[in-house]
Amino acid sequence: MSVSFVRIDDRMIHGQTVTRWAKELPCDGIIAVNDLAASNPVLKQAYISAAESQGKKGFVWTLDHFKSVANKVLASSTRYFLITKTPQDMKHLLIDFKFVPSDVKQIVVGPGNDRPETIKLGNNQSFTPEEGACFEALTQAGYTVKFQLLPDVEIGTWDKFRDKFNL
Repeated sequence: MSVSFVRIDDRMIHGQTVTRWAKELPCDGIIAVNDLAASNPVLKQAYISAAESQGKKGFVWTLDHFKSVANKVLASSTRYFLITKTPQDMKHLLIDFKFVPSDVKQIVVGPGNDRPETIKLGNNQSFTPEEGACFEALTQAGYTVKFQLLPDVEIGTWDKFRDKFNL
């Protein structure tokens, strides 16, 4: 098992990820994929430090770097969480790039901050129509998209919210 958990979280690596999710699910390391975060040395180090503070390996990669090491990730005996900051990045990895994360067929969606033109699904879970189209594409590709801030705080799957996005 190389990827044990797949998540979209606009905060990527933070306390809840490494203290709650990583204690309840198998995890040796966290791979965060986002071009802007990977290109900002201060932000990148903050994310890596958050993972390492809990004894986990931490990586923050651009989409292109992830693509260049994807086969190594899949072949690894290390159990990784794969996290993207945006639904667009996750769609790019799983659909456009055709990365298949081991046996994981569920994508857990965490926080999505209120922003202009977002549709509020629940507490701290608001998404744009463009992000909704990505959730739809991921679902059509066979993934279950579940909106869940914490292991014990779930508001439902994409099929419950799809109609709010007029798709």
